[in-house]
Amino acid sequence: MARGYKYFEAIEKNAALLGVLTLVMVSLGGLSEITPIFVEAHSVAAPQGVKPYDALRLAGRDIYVRDGCYLCHSQMIRSLRAETQRYGAYSVASESVYDRPFQWGSKRTGPDLARVGGKYSDEWQRQHLIDPRRFVPESNMPPYPWLVDAKIDGATITERMRALRALGDPYTDADIAGAAKAVEGKTEMDAIVAYLQGLGVLNVAKAAEAPATSGAPASDNQSGAGGKR
Repeated sequence: MARGYKYFEAIEKNAALLGVLTLVMVSLGGLSEITPIFVEAHSVAAPQGVKPYDALRLAGRDIYVRDGCYLCHSQMIRSLRAETQRYGAYSVASESVYDRPFQWGSKRTGPDLARVGGKYSDEWQRQHLIDPRRFVPESNMPPYPWLVDAKIDGATITERMRALRALGDPYTDADIAGAAKAVEGKTEMDAIVAYLQGLGVLNVAKAAEAPATSGAPASDNQSGAGGKR
């Protein structure tokens, strides 16, 4: 017993050794937590028929992220009755397999947008983005009028697709070659409306058919309070 205590005493009195051993134990504990999650995340595969974003929607998604829409709107419906009754089918991982980064989140100043596609017309989306308070007077959503005039840079979208293909997204040579033409003359408003109108419409049906290992529901541990636009 006394001999064992000598080792503990040596560690306690040697700050450098104590620091190194603490770092080792924290690293081992962290790896035991992170590794299974990392492996599971990389096992999620796109269901058959689910495709990556086309050029215009990809541009719209980049604008959505750039302008901070994700800070107030999640795209994650939890498997709770209150969630599914309000927003629709709960979110599954395979829906977001081509999202880099994914937009699930848990902060809801505004409503969840996972199933907003087709809920309103294109014109409603445009006017709402230009002047949100015209539709919901108490809304604290800022207006985005500059999107109407800002043009999409086709060269940027082409390079973006190339980068995503390098990361594993199945874009074809034809997809990349036609990206600039697909967004030619389009505004940032056209792009973000196209992105919003596809949410929960283009991928959800096929994603829901995916095996359980490829489409785990959103965790009930994620929190978020609903709100108006």
